[in-house]
Amino acid sequence: MALTYPHIDPIIVSFGPFHIFGESFEPALRWYGFMYLVGFVAAMWLLNRYADRSKGLWNRDQVSDLLFYAFLGVILGGRIGYVLFYNFDLFLANPLYLFKITEGGMSFHGGMIGVILAMWYIARKQGRTFFQVADMVAPVVPIGLGAGRIGNFINGELWGRVTDVPWAMVFPSGGPYPRHPSQLYEFALEGVALFILLNWYKRKPHQAGAVSGMFLVGYGIFRCLVETVRQPDAQVGFFLSYVTMGQILSIPMILFGLYLIFRKQGNN
Repeated sequence: MALTYPHIDPIIVSFGPFHIFGESFEPALRWYGFMYLVGFVAAMWLLNRYADRSKGLWNRDQVSDLLFYAFLGVILGGRIGYVLFYNFDLFLANPLYLFKITEGGMSFHGGMIGVILAMWYIARKQGRTFFQVADMVAPVVPIGLGAGRIGNFINGELWGRVTDVPWAMVFPSGGPYPRHPSQLYEFALEGVALFILLNWYKRKPHQAGAVSGMFLVGYGIFRCLVETVRQPDAQVGFFLSYVTMGQILSIPMILFGLYLIFRKQGNN
């Protein structure tokens, strides 16, 4: 027995088809891209609220500047990270694969590196420390993470391993076997639980970097937990028979996050 997977058309609306130089293409608004937009708009609204309450430390123009570069970091870093972390052999065989974005593929860890670079640039541009920017951004990141996982669920991708739990689902691209709806687990943990944790934690005074550290620890632990039931990418598989790439990339996050939280006051 398994729950019925809600077959939602991943395309909200399509335009065309159009024919140019003998080639046919049909642009469309997809749920996955729309969820990225939802996450971006929600993060913008919340960051503007933070800025309004910052007693002059931030203003909305500075937030808009930060969001622009962070969005570039997510998109470019997410794509480059996916190709290098999960499809490096394919990239070596055909470097143009990096630009085949219509075939899908985004990596959280790559996107995080892109956002770190964006925050470093904004810190220099606005005359702030890196952690003044990072601690501002960290509490809103789970919004985008949660929205992205809903997009994964609608696409019927990144499903979990075969299981007999009562809430298992048979995904269209996952064969005839019931599987963990791991996208929903990640939505609940990386999206909802992490958002609540960070916005509770930031209410108390902490040294610079502690909020960012809590994000790294929370995300890393939640990701490692879900990876125990999530099906690893077929082209990567397991390391040492049971460790996944997601766990390998998340463990350093946990360790560095613990360092940021418990380091001695003043090492900012």
